[in-house]
Amino acid sequence: MVSRFALPGEHEATMRRLLPTYPLIPVRSSSIVLILSLFNLFAASAPVAADETTQPAERPNILLILVDDLAWSDPAIAGHPWHKTPNIDRLAGQGLMFTQGYAPAPICSASRASILTGKTTARLGFEFVTKNEPGRQKIDMPTQLTAPPLKLNLPLDEETIAERLGRLGYTTAFFGKWHLNAHHKRYLGWSPTHGPIQQGFQFAVEDFGAHPYAWKQNQPPKIDQPGKFDNDSMVNHVCEFLGREHEAPFFAMVSSFYVHTPVKTSCRWLIRKYESIVPANTPNRERRIAYAAFLETLDHHVGRILDSLDESGSRDRTLVVFTSDNGGHPDFTANGPLRGSKWNLYEGGVRVPLIVHWPGRTRSNAKSELPVIGYDLLSTFVDAAGGDAENVDGISLLPAFDDPDHHDERALIWHFPYYHPEEGYAKAREKIGVNDFAVSKTRPQSAIRKGRHKLLYSYEEQRSELYDLSQDIGEQIDLSRERPEVAIALQAELEQQLQRMDARHAVPALHATKSSR
Repeated sequence: MVSRFALPGEHEATMRRLLPTYPLIPVRSSSIVLILSLFNLFAASAPVAADETTQPAERPNILLILVDDLAWSDPAIAGHPWHKTPNIDRLAGQGLMFTQGYAPAPICSASRASILTGKTTARLGFEFVTKNEPGRQKIDMPTQLTAPPLKLNLPLDEETIAERLGRLGYTTAFFGKWHLNAHHKRYLGWSPTHGPIQQGFQFAVEDFGAHPYAWKQNQPPKIDQPGKFDNDSMVNHVCEFLGREHEAPFFAMVSSFYVHTPVKTSCRWLIRKYESIVPANTPNRERRIAYAAFLETLDHHVGRILDSLDESGSRDRTLVVFTSDNGGHPDFTANGPLRGSKWNLYEGGVRVPLIVHWPGRTRSNAKSELPVIGYDLLSTFVDAAGGDAENVDGISLLPAFDDPDHHDERALIWHFPYYHPEEGYAKAREKIGVNDFAVSKTRPQSAIRKGRHKLLYSYEEQRSELYDLSQDIGEQIDLSRERPEVAIALQAELEQQLQRMDARHAVPALHATKSSR
């Protein structure tokens, strides 16, 4: 696996003119990252378009740590009985934890597109994962509806966090999992036309690090020494970047591949550790032992990144946000007491950890019950940088930073007009329950949350389910008949919102050709 430094076409000539003796070539991921030095020289020399009138005297660096498939209930700070996550817990103790934080989608690409643009998946028309080529879902059994055509690339005319902060004078950097373009040459390969560089990131490193995605090239030896982990080149790149001197504030997005499958570890000592911790009668015990070891590896990476920020001397002026792209995988983790898992719109699929720390702004060991969602991050970051985010669906969370008891009654929207799983749908569990430890059938659905109530609408059954999350976090008691006035109002608001967003819908299978955008 190699890491790659890339520049948008409009800047490449400038880079070559400024640094004619340094060819833009791939470097081995185990090499010292000299390209960071080149980037700093380039960034210092290149002009930056910024609106000085909107910039406050002191603007924070922004570090977004986006992890993959981490369940809301996974960190020890959330009450998990055996997971060890001291670094994630430390971040929560230093800052503010949103106990009702949500991902914008129950699946990877859609959630990331929404986070980066500040728009719902319905407005983006980007509701599923990217594929190798265009087309439609291929389900292994007949279905009542046909999902919309697959969207492969985040359109270049969509403004990302990086583009907006770049115009405010920020240095922007991306590390890790992109998953917003058609797979280029290999699974998750970055596109030369729709990768991070084309979406506003001035510096980007493509590297699987020590994640098992990279093991085909170089499977690491077993590690038996307690406390020792694999050297992760992607995390090394992040730490190198954070350790540099930055003349301008930076926005760094660290997009971890952990804890996404394949769940494997070379740290035999971690397996032995959790074999002694996880109770003998635990369902899926071997998988959950492997997952616990995998999660502790992620936590180790988070600790390295936070330590590098401390060592750089910039922690006091850096806003750190930690969150996940969707809920946990049902084969490996328990999302309970939440119902469902990754891939569906019950709480287990979309409720995720969301922790923020901004020294001097957030309080230590604070908690907020305000429902917030990943598409709020763009507005929050732009607000913190002194700008004004327009044409987005999210709101700034800075009022909640200042007052964890801040209250807001706006509606949160999810839209998933697809089936899942594509392969194995016929054998998947029919009903979605709590801690089933099996993949269930997810059908086209949308959801809205407003205040304590959440409504899910099934397009196959053409019916709504209504839950009071303040009393029923596991979504077990459908109140749609008991509180019809609430269900009717929320369904009407959901329909109106989706119509305004020009949402794509699954259509009757015989008329699938009419569903396109």
